[in-house]
Amino acid sequence: MNDDRILLGKGKQPVYLLAKYGNRHGLVAGATGTGKTVSLLVMAEGLSRLGVPVFIADVKGDVAGIAMPGVSNDKVKQRVAQTGVEGYVNEASPVIFWDLYGKAGHPVRTTVSEMGPTLLSRILQLNDTQAGVLEIAFKLADDRGLLLLDLDDLRAVLGFVADNRKEISTGYGLVSAASIAAIQRGLLTLEREGGEAMFGEPALELADLMRTDLSGRGVVSILAADQLVLKPRLYSSFLLWLLSELFERLPEVGDVDRPKLVFCFDEAHLLFDDAPAALRQRVEQVVLIIRSKGVGVYFCSQFPDDVPNEILGQLGNRVQHALRAYTPRDQKAVRTAAETFVPNPALDVAAVIGQLGVGEALVSTLQDKGVPSPVERTLIAPPRGRMGAVTAEERAAVRARSPIGAKYDTRVNRESAYEKLSGRASTAAAPSREAPAAAPRGETAPAREAPPARGTRAESQQDKEGGGLRDIIWGTKRRQGMAEAMAKQAARTVGSEIGRQILRGVLGGILGGSRRH
Repeated sequence: MNDDRILLGKGKQPVYLLAKYGNRHGLVAGATGTGKTVSLLVMAEGLSRLGVPVFIADVKGDVAGIAMPGVSNDKVKQRVAQTGVEGYVNEASPVIFWDLYGKAGHPVRTTVSEMGPTLLSRILQLNDTQAGVLEIAFKLADDRGLLLLDLDDLRAVLGFVADNRKEISTGYGLVSAASIAAIQRGLLTLEREGGEAMFGEPALELADLMRTDLSGRGVVSILAADQLVLKPRLYSSFLLWLLSELFERLPEVGDVDRPKLVFCFDEAHLLFDDAPAALRQRVEQVVLIIRSKGVGVYFCSQFPDDVPNEILGQLGNRVQHALRAYTPRDQKAVRTAAETFVPNPALDVAAVIGQLGVGEALVSTLQDKGVPSPVERTLIAPPRGRMGAVTAEERAAVRARSPIGAKYDTRVNRESAYEKLSGRASTAAAPSREAPAAAPRGETAPAREAPPARGTRAESQQDKEGGGLRDIIWGTKRRQGMAEAMAKQAARTVGSEIGRQILRGVLGGILGGSRRH
């Protein structure tokens, strides 16, 4: 590597990735066990040494080894000599570990509002009607100034929508109870899978993915995704959200000497599996334009046709490891890979793809004036870091010296939609001081307690006179009072709405006047 290029390996001649075209995106493809991770590590280390931050989703756990120095042995020394790496030493790269669940790295969170209804609908697997209701909930929260930070906030807003469904349907569009119930069930499933940890504060700041260390090396941010990838929709939606945030928030920089950030998307097929047309169009738009903001996106997958043709055509730097054409699906993938390379008269690409050994790849990168080089059969250079996983103790040590631990490791819960709506509910449920609480519909309100005994003689006389009046109204043990007689008469008609109104009116009048409504 010199000041503007990274040595990827050697064929008949050295093969380089030019830094100034690092934001023109790329593809690393090949069957399992053919060396895709090693190619990613070589790229990431080279970019880091150039001062370019890198973000990688670590699906298998073996990318994390970049945080530790590698081990030199005869095989590594032989590969160094074969590929012509100059100044090779075993060394670690500066790394920050992240984890959506907060276990294998710093918690990486976003807010419900930042995720937005479109991606959240995909995570919850909602149909179009249910997604429309979720859109209404978000719009209502915006209109009323209700912050949607975590899942409790979203549940509170959905509860408010359910309680005021008729009024909200008039102003925002039809809201059905069935759709709200479906969304709530989706949230329960997401919570059971641990997805609630993804939402809250402090939310991720993009600047913390674009850091350099004190020596000027780009920091490699590694997302622990070995558990996350088991929830494919959550995994792909989170990474797509992150890519969208970069697209929306970073300024335009045009062509730059080095990328501002390189984003590596492992298991890229998960991004496009079952994705609705609108979402695929969004990905295409982001990939097409984000390079002008200095961000390079590198997709990593088994087959090149896992990536739609509209996006595949935007990927200027390509590393194709071996594919075994055992099935019609494999044969189609081989043909696709062969057709997407700039031809090399000395190579039968379709035949060579099936003959590549571990650590070999067909490589084509953008060279002078952005013209792709003819495809070259390349022996990939060895990485300088460890090729393998890290231990729990090593991961904890890296995390302990991280510069951002104090910022993200403790969750913050400030006032948002849940607290505001809960406060309103508590206020509405509090009993009035001026009048007794209304009895539930269909039940008779309890009689008011008798006043306490009074001490003066005049009050005693009044009590006797008042007692006689109470006996007439309420009756005694032996005689039925007026109230009881009237209540029984009213109860005979309680089956009708008119009867219930009469009963409430009679008893309410006797007990001190009707309540205000």
